[in-house]
Formats: sequence, C-alpha cells, structure tokens
Amino acid sequence: MKKANVRQQKPKKQAAQTSKTATSRPLAKPRASREDRRVPMRRERVKLASKPVLRFSPTAWAKLLFFRDQQETEIGGFGVTAANDPLLVEEFVTVKQDVTVASVAFDDEAVADYFDAQVDLGRKPEQFGRIWLHTHPGNSPSPSGTDEETFQRVFGKCQWAVMFILARGGKSLARLQFNVGPCGHAAVPVEVDYSRPFGPSGRESWEIEYHANIKGRPDCFLADSYFGYQEDDLAGYSCPNDWMDELEAMEPEERQLVLAELSVRQDLWGESEVIDDFE
Repeated sequence: MKKANVRQQKPKKQAAQTSKTATSRPLAKPRASREDRRVPMRRERVKLASKPVLRFSPTAWAKLLFFRDQQETEIGGFGVTAANDPLLVEEFVTVKQDVTVASVAFDDEAVADYFDAQVDLGRKPEQFGRIWLHTHPGNSPSPSGTDEETFQRVFGKCQWAVMFILARGGKSLARLQFNVGPCGHAAVPVEVDYSRPFGPSGRESWEIEYHANIKGRPDCFLADSYFGYQEDDLAGYSCPNDWMDELEAMEPEERQLVLAELSVRQDLWGESEVIDDFE
C-alpha cells in the first residue's frame, strides 16, 4: 500500500513579511482640520457675592439710640444677630460698664456672665460676640486710639469681627475685619431693615437695663451735671489734679473730641474765658 505523499505547503515568505509589517506599524491617523483642533472654551458666569451690609432691626436700632441719648458719654454693648445672617443685628445688649466722655470699660465678670447666658440660649459665639457696638457723644464716629486698641485686643483673635460707632450727631461707622487668611478690613454700609418682623419698643425695660449697667464717672473737667450729676451731689467730691495728664495722654483725635465737647458748654466758662474752636 502506497503511502500518501502529503506535501506541507509553507506560507510564502512574501506574505509573512507583509503580514508582520502590517501589524507592527500603527495606522496613520487622519490629520485633523484647523476647526477640529480648536478646543472649545467654556464660559461660566461667576456669581459675585453681594457687598456686605450691617443691618439693624428697627427695635435694636431704637434701643441703641435710646442708650446713646441718655447722657453725653460713650455707651458700649454687643450686637446679637440672626442665626442665619451674621450681619443682621436683632438685639442690642449692654453689660455693666464704667463710661466717660471718651471711654467705655466693661466689667470682666459681667461679660463672662453675658457669654454664659447667650450659650444657655443656644446661640453660637458668632451670633453674640463678634459685633461691638458703641456710641460717641460728639459728631464724629471716627475710632479713637483707645477704640482701636480695644478692638484689636478683644476681637483680634476672632475669625471676623465688626466695630460699629454711632455718633450723637447721627453719623456712623462700621468696619468689618477679617483675622484669618490674607486678613484685612473694609468699611461696610449700615441700614435699618424694615423688611423683617420686629418687636415693639421696650422703653421701661431699657431704662431698667440702663440704670443697672451704665455707670458714669464724674471727672472734674466734666462736672456740673455733665454725667447726670447735679452740683449738690458733687459737693463732697475730691477732684483729682491729674486730669490734664489724662487729657495730654489721649490720642489727638480723642483729645480734639473732648475739647470740642467742652467748647459748646458755655455754662462752664466765664465771659472772659475763651476756648478755641477746633472744627
């Protein structure tokens, strides 16, 4: 029996090389046109935050005016704000303090009690301890050197804080300061917001709070009922002799404010006495 002569056909070399060449080289991509190579630009609208405004409820504003106009001294307190709006002052709250025509000194224990009471009400520090409100008895709301030092010492470690000054003449100043990141400060406008619900006047309770917390010091150069004291009340009062030293130690703006206030008190000077008008 003859064996079948099986002939194995070898692949052609030309074909093998062609196949290898075809698979080893990547296929050339078609050249993109100029329009295809252009990357589309996305234009997104950036919504800028509105400019911050310090707002007061009508009741808080009325109470601040009431305290300011009781006597010609500075008055200080804290602004209590809404939970969802840290620049909306809903309450003006005072603590025990010694006041003069150019200064306010809070009682440390009274401040601690105030903070404890606010925490007990469920409020956060940024609601009751970030906005410092005080008044000036003159026409200028510009902060004195003492104001600046107090603001930095008391509020300098807070993430943010506001110093607000309301002058007796009606002008006001509000400064928003940031103490984190790049830091900085900016003046902000002030408004009374009538668009939200507000409560009635509380004159009787305001009077009780005023007499309980505000203690005026009868300095000798501000005698004769300047702090609400009558001449008979000061009959046995020994006036210190260092009032001139205290006046000279003031910052220029603060000293000018005191002298300007004295200049309008004609009842303190005789006909032959003259005081310069610094305005």
